[in-house]
Amino acid sequence: MKVLFLANQPEKTTRLKMFMGTLRSQGHEVIIPSFGTKNWIRIAGLAKKIAEERKPDVVHIFNVPDVIYHSFAKLRGRGFKKLIYDYRSPWGIELAQTFGMPGRIFAEHFERELANSADAITTVNEPLARKVQEYAPHKEVHVVPNYPHRSFCTKGANTDNLEFAVEPGREPIVFIGRICTQEGIGKLLEVARAIPEREFWIVGSGPFADWYLWRKPGNVKCLGWQPHEKVAALLSNARLCLIPREENALTPYSTDKSVWKLNEYLALGKAVVASGVTMEEKRKNLVVVKAEKLEEAVRENLMREPERLLAEDYRFWDRNDQIIRKVYESPDME
Repeated sequence: MKVLFLANQPEKTTRLKMFMGTLRSQGHEVIIPSFGTKNWIRIAGLAKKIAEERKPDVVHIFNVPDVIYHSFAKLRGRGFKKLIYDYRSPWGIELAQTFGMPGRIFAEHFERELANSADAITTVNEPLARKVQEYAPHKEVHVVPNYPHRSFCTKGANTDNLEFAVEPGREPIVFIGRICTQEGIGKLLEVARAIPEREFWIVGSGPFADWYLWRKPGNVKCLGWQPHEKVAALLSNARLCLIPREENALTPYSTDKSVWKLNEYLALGKAVVASGVTMEEKRKNLVVVKAEKLEEAVRENLMREPERLLAEDYRFWDRNDQIIRKVYESPDME
C-alpha cells in the first residue's frame, strides 16, 4: 500500500514521523513531501499536485490548520483512493481564544468538512474522539495515543558524555518544551521564584524566549533547544518534571494520552507534577493539580521517591501497532 502523509510542516511533525515508522515496519510505502514553504496557499497547491502525480492508495492528513486541505477530498478517485484525517487538536477552540466565536465558526467549518469527507479518522485521546464525532457521528474514530518509542528510555540511560553535571541531592526540576505563554512559562518562573533553593532547567526555545526569560530568577537555567537523544539523558538527572500550564478551554482536550513530554517523563520513571492538563487514566508518578496549586504540589513531591514501574505501567508507541494496522487494513480501506 502506498501512503501519502500531509501536514503543514511534515518534517517537524513528530506524530507523523511515528506513524511513518509503524507503517514502514508493516510493509507499506510512505511518501512524505517537503514543501519548502509556510505559505498555506502554496502548500495546498503542492499537496494536490503531489497526490495527482504519485497516486497513493491512501492520503493521511495530519491537521492544523485544516483550511490547507479544504476540498482536498474532491481528488478522491484520480489522486488517491482513501482519505484518513488525524484530528489531534480542537482548532476551533484554539482560534476562539484569540478571535472569539467568529474564529471558532471559521475553524470548525473546515474541521467538519474534513471529518465528513474522510474514510477513517484517527485522534490522540477520548475527549478529542468525542469532539470529532460531533462532526461525523457515523464515522468510526481510532484513538492512537502519543506514547514514546521504547528506544527513548535507552537513550536516557546514556549519560556518560552529558555536559550538565548534577550534584547528588541537588537534582533539578526540569521543564521541556516551547518557551511560550501557552506552555506555561509564566507559571514556571513564578514557581521558581517561590522555591529559590532548587534549580530549574528549561530545555527548549521559542521565537520570544529572550523576552520571557530576560528577568528570570538566578535559579533558572535555560539549556536551549537540545536534540531528542540528549533530552532523554538530561531528563535522567531530573528530581522532578514539570508541566506548568494554566487552565483554559483546551485543558479538557490535553490529556495524559496526548502530551508527548508527559509520557516521556513517565517512561523514564520520573515524578511529574502537571497543571492545565486532564488525566484520562491513573498513572504512577503523575500528579495533576490546578495551576494555583502548582507550587504546593511541587514542594510536596520534591522529596518523594517515584513509584517503581512494573511492565504494565509503561506506555510505548508499539502499543499502537494493531490500532494502526486496523485503520489501514480494515475492509473499508482496501
